[in-house]
Amino acid sequence: MVMTSIFQRALGPDFDRLHPRIQRRFSVGLDSGEACVGRGVMDRVRHGGRWIRPFLALGATRHILVPRVGRDVPFTIENFPYRDSFGRETVTFVRTFAFPGRPQRFDATMVFSRERGCIVDYLGTHQHLATDLHVHADPEGALVIRSGEQRFREGPVNTHVPALIRGDAVVRESYDDQAQCFRVRVAVSNRYFGPLFGYEGTFQAEHIGVAAHGVRTDLRPVREEARA
Repeated sequence: MVMTSIFQRALGPDFDRLHPRIQRRFSVGLDSGEACVGRGVMDRVRHGGRWIRPFLALGATRHILVPRVGRDVPFTIENFPYRDSFGRETVTFVRTFAFPGRPQRFDATMVFSRERGCIVDYLGTHQHLATDLHVHADPEGALVIRSGEQRFREGPVNTHVPALIRGDAVVRESYDDQAQCFRVRVAVSNRYFGPLFGYEGTFQAEHIGVAAHGVRTDLRPVREEARA
């Protein structure tokens, strides 16, 4: 039986164009039985300026984006697969930035949606925001992720997020053979107001067995949303 992760399903034949270390990292899933934990340093964590800070601080209460800035910030990313309460294969993307005094978390959980033909990224602890992610391999074998349509889900509310207030993300993750580390660059911007948030840096990755370690409760969202 061929083992497929949510990223393999989303990428299709393009998955084979990724660097082998990127392939291994994004093979994390229920079939592989592996989780991946990355630890490193973000050379820079930034945001768009003082005007955006109150919005980032509000999002940070639900672990959406990060309101602080800094350089050489210790960083951890935890990718654990599990089956959610709706039976969907889900992978955590929990990023912790160890700022002095108080760490900041940026949480997401991802599923593959056949109906939407892409990965759906639920942001934060309560999965209020669902974002389409479109993925491809670039000529250097890096994984590039671009966000698309975004939707707000809360109780009876089920609405599209207009471009005026939406954050559009571009993520590039690669493997540097010479330095023997992963490199990540994330930029979130608004088409009208410019840069909102971003970070870039390097990390090492460790693959561990999910059966042996399980999935910590604090990595899973407080509330799960059925609507993609």
